[in-house]
Amino acid sequence: MNRFKDYFMLHFIVLIWGFTAILGLLISIPSPVLVIYRTGLAAIGLAVLIVSRGKSIKIQQATPLLLTGCLVGLHWLLFFGSARVSNASICLAGMSTQALFTSLLEPLFNKKRINLLEIGLGMIVMIGLYLIFKFEFQYSLGLLMSIACSFVASIFSVLNGRFAHKYQAEHVVFYEMTGAFLFSLLCLPFIIYFLPNEHFSLIPTPKDWLWLCILAWVCTVFPFTKSVVLMKKFSVYLLNLTLNLEPVYGIILAYFIFGEKEQMTSGFYAGGGIILLAVIAYPFLKKLSPNEKI
Repeated sequence: MNRFKDYFMLHFIVLIWGFTAILGLLISIPSPVLVIYRTGLAAIGLAVLIVSRGKSIKIQQATPLLLTGCLVGLHWLLFFGSARVSNASICLAGMSTQALFTSLLEPLFNKKRINLLEIGLGMIVMIGLYLIFKFEFQYSLGLLMSIACSFVASIFSVLNGRFAHKYQAEHVVFYEMTGAFLFSLLCLPFIIYFLPNEHFSLIPTPKDWLWLCILAWVCTVFPFTKSVVLMKKFSVYLLNLTLNLEPVYGIILAYFIFGEKEQMTSGFYAGGGIILLAVIAYPFLKKLSPNEKI
């Protein structure tokens, strides 16, 4: 029963994250500014949560968490940038490569043998991604940005898998959000310089504030903290493979919110179906190796 609850929580987290690309399109401020507000509000929310529980914010060796937070900041700059130059569906689809990257990076970081099953399923995901890329080539820039975003996410996911056994989840997320906030803040002048024609409004509208608070506290603090907790129970690969359902959940939500703007070609849905098949097949195939942690 507890295992079922953990799986349910994992998919609920993925559903919430599937909504983030949609929020990125609903918020009017530019994506770099959006990341600054998101991470800053998330860090404040975590600080309040930690103090309200009678705990100290200070921990030993916070530097690795802050540096990992820089990767989180880069990940979100690419993520929301991808959604802006393409659409929510393409942005979410590119994230499907995360499982393949994780299958290569996790053994490297943790000095384990490469799992051929994980590599194989990751390659199947790449076939699905190829179909999406082939039939939606007009969004190639957004897809490439999303793939780069996925690679960065796989790095900090593997690192978080190690941090989960060393720190409390709230502290991991607090310091990573702080690092992401500082990184995105430092990047802003360079982004403005290299994109001089971009309209950079730094002040959110009242409606933006509503979406930003939902994005920071509902779609960041809660799922990020829970995901770190689940890393004690599942392998990083399984978490990232399940994240491949993020485009499925997100595309369904985007279609209901944005309508025909998010309607894609049959090739896109064929590719999405292949990715979904790989996600569903993994737990069943993994049972052939019952001694390994799923």
